[in-house]
Amino acid sequence: MDKNQATGLILFAAVILSYSLFFANSPETPPAETSPAPAATSTEAPKATSISTTTAQLPDSVLNLERQTKYGELAAWTVGEEKEVVLENDVVKITLSNKGGSIEEVLLKNYVSWKKEPLFLLDSAQTSLNYSLDTRLGPINLNELYFVPAVSTEEVEGVKIQTVTFTASSPSGQVIQKYTLKDGGYTLEKGFEIQGLQGIVTAKALKIDWKDEIKSQEKDLAESRRKTQVNYYLADGTYENLGLSDDPEEAKVAGPVKWVGFSQRFFTAGIIADSLFQEVNLSQSTPADSALVRSMSANLSLPILEGKANLTYYFGPDQYKTLKGITPGFEENVDMGYFFVSWVNKYIVVHLFEFLEKYFNSYGIIIILIVLLIKLALSPLTYKSYIGMAKMRVIKPEIDELKEKFGDDPTKMQQEQMKLFSQLGVSPLSGCLPLVLQMPFLFAMFFFFPNAIELRQESFWWAEDLSTYDEFIKLPFTIPFYGSHVSLFTLLMTISQVLYAHFNNQLTTATGPMKNLGYIMPVMFMFVLNSYPAGLSFYYFVSNIFTFGQQALIKLFVDDSKIRLKVEENKLKNVDKKKSKFQQRLEDAMKMAEANKKK
Repeated sequence: MDKNQATGLILFAAVILSYSLFFANSPETPPAETSPAPAATSTEAPKATSISTTTAQLPDSVLNLERQTKYGELAAWTVGEEKEVVLENDVVKITLSNKGGSIEEVLLKNYVSWKKEPLFLLDSAQTSLNYSLDTRLGPINLNELYFVPAVSTEEVEGVKIQTVTFTASSPSGQVIQKYTLKDGGYTLEKGFEIQGLQGIVTAKALKIDWKDEIKSQEKDLAESRRKTQVNYYLADGTYENLGLSDDPEEAKVAGPVKWVGFSQRFFTAGIIADSLFQEVNLSQSTPADSALVRSMSANLSLPILEGKANLTYYFGPDQYKTLKGITPGFEENVDMGYFFVSWVNKYIVVHLFEFLEKYFNSYGIIIILIVLLIKLALSPLTYKSYIGMAKMRVIKPEIDELKEKFGDDPTKMQQEQMKLFSQLGVSPLSGCLPLVLQMPFLFAMFFFFPNAIELRQESFWWAEDLSTYDEFIKLPFTIPFYGSHVSLFTLLMTISQVLYAHFNNQLTTATGPMKNLGYIMPVMFMFVLNSYPAGLSFYYFVSNIFTFGQQALIKLFVDDSKIRLKVEENKLKNVDKKKSKFQQRLEDAMKMAEANKKK
């Protein structure tokens, strides 16, 4: 507190004390009988609504002065009794208060925390959601005012709609806050309206101050913190967030914002403007308390147009298809991965899950079926990859011969290899390219399963929850980069990948470090995935088993001797084949590089 603030506080206290001593406790002087004016005043006193009359009727004169100083004509709205009003449908229960017309609690009825406790997405103990308006006497916090609630219910096209209207009235006008909740939905619509109050309320915008201490709802606190951040969507269609990778933990957003979401790993509390938010300031931090995941805040300004402002809240699960129907870009609260893999999740995996959920209750079975369907769809690429590797395998003697002849001249060796490939009709990329085309599906799952709320608290075999790691063995110590537990699904995935690498090495011409890489990578992934969701490790394990089976099945129907005959035919056919333009340019580039190297 600086010197001016201290001086002002002392002067303010002196004024209050003087008022209490010399005015508030002085006896009232009875009016003279000969004067008619006091009689008229006393007759009209019960009907008067001016703030001075209301203040005189309140017992605590000091509080009356403070209210009149701060709220002026609206001071009467600061007196009342707090009452709760509940809006409830089949998926959510929202508790409102007539004090401020504020949201006190949001209970998600179909979900519980990992401790099997009721899941409150908003809680008055951890959340504050304040609205303020500018008046001629300065800004006022609507959460300090009392409103009169009125609840109504109607049915429109078979959908039950509940509405609670909070009204604060005076002869000069009124402030109305209306909340609407429809059956089966997670959205709560809010309408705000100012009627009259000219010269009293000067606000051009409704100021919103939202602070939330996100409680831990999941078992894995570290993973929850990685997946919890403030997200927002700009008017130009750009999605942004705080605190990921090198992003800052706070932002003063220059442009208008359509929505802001406090996104947890599996749930989001969001606020959406019917128009656009202005003057947006966002921040987040990680608290020391292990019972909390993140501390988040958002300061927003919602323009009031013709006395009205409208917005929508979303309190619900991070289900991609559900969020996509809320407002443009809202589905970005679910991380589907980078652009080159996200299309697999958005357009294939999400729909597969939704379809299979109609017929199967076990998510372990659903994962197995998804692997089967994807493997069948990609089987032409798998077959083409196998044939490509088989061709490279049968021409290995020719390649070894070139190595003996030109092993000391890498440039010449590469040139002769390309010439050989052209004559034999073999492409060294034919075995790799189909595998590369399958990579988006492999990496897409790395993003899908850690964010799939469908797997949350779903058990399969020994895994109690497929959305987190399966703690098959609890270790009495912690292994660096591995953890203090053993995930059996991750261990099975590693073993299956090593076996597949051994089998695959028999089919390829890889030697040296490249051959050993197939054994090293699975072990590295074992350390990475040990604390990842069991559903992801199980998917990779099942995928390895199916791939191994596919390779073994194809091997039964592919005869290397026939492939060799085909290669020999190509060799005779292409004896006088001229170099392609691409091959010629590539050889020229290699020669130039070799010449520069010698210089």
